[in-house]
Amino acid sequence: MKNATDITTDILLSRLFRTTSIKRFLKYYDEELKNEPFHEYLESLCNEKNMNPSAVVRAANIERTYGLQIFRGIKNPSRDKVAQLAFGFSLNIEETQKLLKAANKSMLYPKIKRDAVIIYCIKNSMNVMDAQEILSDLQLPLLGGETV
Repeated sequence: MKNATDITTDILLSRLFRTTSIKRFLKYYDEELKNEPFHEYLESLCNEKNMNPSAVVRAANIERTYGLQIFRGIKNPSRDKVAQLAFGFSLNIEETQKLLKAANKSMLYPKIKRDAVIIYCIKNSMNVMDAQEILSDLQLPLLGGETV
């Protein structure tokens, strides 16, 4: 049995480019193409970081009920909420990008001013409120300002 960690993304992409049948490709690489449900990823991250969901939600400055619904798999978070969770977990850049990927959201991109600010704040171990202050000072949209 193949393991999802056995094949790199570059190899998978190369094989996708060479395939003559997308159906056969999807069937053969079924295990590599499965994503763990986001709430299960959050649960494993809580275990890894020895944190509980309530503490993460509080540190992320997400409304409690909504945040806990994310952890239960009831709500699908926006990209901003996932970024806030990264602050809540005190993740580094690599972990943050992995969290965004696990949520099927686009990763932070340094050529976008707002993303560059978020990257800077994460890199410098700031909390979500520090990030909000910098975003506000630079007249950039705050995290979580979208409607849920």
